[in-house]
Amino acid sequence: MSPRRRRATVLAAATVLCATAAPVASAAATAPHAAAKPSKLPDGLYGTADPKYDGVWRQSMALLALDGAGAVPAKKAVDWLAGQQCADGSFTAYRADTGKKCDPDATPSDTNATALAVQALAAVGGRSDAVREALEWLTSVQNKDGGWGSAPRAASDANSTSLAIGALHAAGRNPEKATAQGGRSPYDALLSFQLTCGAKGLENAPGQQGAFAYQPDKKGELAPNDDATAAASLAALGEGALPEPLSKDAKDKPVTPLKCASDAGTDADADTDEGDKKGVPGGRKQAAGAGAAYLAATLKKNGGHFSSVTPGDTKKQPDYANTADAVVALAAGGHRKPARSSLAWLADNVNKWDKAKNDPAAISSLMLASRAAGGDPTKLGGTDLLSRLGNTGPKPAKMPSDDADSSSSDKKDDGATIPVWAFILVGLAIGAGFGILLSGRRKRQQL
Repeated sequence: MSPRRRRATVLAAATVLCATAAPVASAAATAPHAAAKPSKLPDGLYGTADPKYDGVWRQSMALLALDGAGAVPAKKAVDWLAGQQCADGSFTAYRADTGKKCDPDATPSDTNATALAVQALAAVGGRSDAVREALEWLTSVQNKDGGWGSAPRAASDANSTSLAIGALHAAGRNPEKATAQGGRSPYDALLSFQLTCGAKGLENAPGQQGAFAYQPDKKGELAPNDDATAAASLAALGEGALPEPLSKDAKDKPVTPLKCASDAGTDADADTDEGDKKGVPGGRKQAAGAGAAYLAATLKKNGGHFSSVTPGDTKKQPDYANTADAVVALAAGGHRKPARSSLAWLADNVNKWDKAKNDPAAISSLMLASRAAGGDPTKLGGTDLLSRLGNTGPKPAKMPSDDADSSSSDKKDDGATIPVWAFILVGLAIGAGFGILLSGRRKRQQL
């Protein structure tokens, strides 16, 4: 959230992606056979594509979106996700046969899938043991710099570290206290990926201070990355996929770009504190604000959305998923105007995104964005996202409308029901009638 979704599953390809220091792309994009439909899909799973590369990820996204919309997921959907957990507490991208022990050589543990599964299971509740065991595994593979890579022993990156922070927060843990050997926290690692004043690489990206890189290149330089910035800006606030939604009357908090006094200095007008680990005045909250400013400026410049170039194509295409992530990050920071502006763009273009038709992770990302920005988490631009998501998997055990119907049945007189007060009046009238009748009989008897 955010940061989430597509960076999920790296599997065997994870090492290659990390070695090139490129952001982990969507599971579908990195897997040539991800769109193929297996002969038989697991019962309880959301989505019809081959789950080999993104089963745990898309299931976690679906459960988070359902919970955020006020729906109760089907038990078998939650059972399926919990059943994917390995004996050591970790999750892989997908286990075809949960009756067999996890084989690290065949299907390595995935920190991204594990972190998002923690957030999903913590949200729906009732799986405290699974959440605890997954967190124990995550902290056991934390790097010395305080962060996480997409797989155990992989170099830390902004996206994986952000997901782990979200998992800790969702489970009620303080990420600041999840320190690795040497005392470094996840925030130490996270802020190291930000292009702050004097950061190595900023000279090649003028005007882009505040952005986050996925991870340093071989020379140690940082390059702005929209995906990483959306993920890290949310995580720097200590939030996960389900931040508190903006209230309808919430005032806009203006974004504050990071201003550098010189190429080698920090903002001369700002004070630093103990949280200032990498030249960002004010520590991680200031880092989140600087990241949000970069997001807002980039989105505005591009008409409200991000663009990306798919491999093998030189033409830029709208990046719906990262735009949705940015909406969540901006809304979590209280930046109402840019968040609502990009949400409006998503609403206008939702049906142009092919994945928004039947991809549970894509649909869920839109639901989470609408929720975070204070919109209807079940709909966007007139499109019933909740129904679309429900059509990709098990029907929820309870829909948000169920509570609305039951709570309004004795408050609303729409002609179909008789309110309680009517029965009381009728009862009084009948009682009075019987009283008059009996009184009349007594009088006649006395005469």
